[in-house]
Amino acid sequence: MPKGKPREQGDTAVVTEKKSKTQKPKLWKVILHNDDFTTMEFVIHVLEVVFNKEAAVAHDLMLQVHTRGMCVAGVYTYEIAETKVATVEQMAKAAEFPFLSTMEPE
Repeated sequence: MPKGKPREQGDTAVVTEKKSKTQKPKLWKVILHNDDFTTMEFVIHVLEVVFNKEAAVAHDLMLQVHTRGMCVAGVYTYEIAETKVATVEQMAKAAEFPFLSTMEPE
């Protein structure tokens, strides 16, 4: 015990702990890009199957791809976005379309 003032009976020490705050994971946008070869039906199919969009929403997003050149299909954590991009790539390759899907930070 260090030299100095002796502790009086009943004296207590308080231990403080720093709480670490958990941060929400960074989110990523999955973007579908327009091309001249992929059919509108295929884009709708991808939006319904991979991104779980209802038919009307999938149709609206497909029109965004067609008219604006791209659309945001969804916003996910990195791992989920990466999986969705890979799934779209596999589906496009199987259907022999050059359909492009990318991801970028939100």
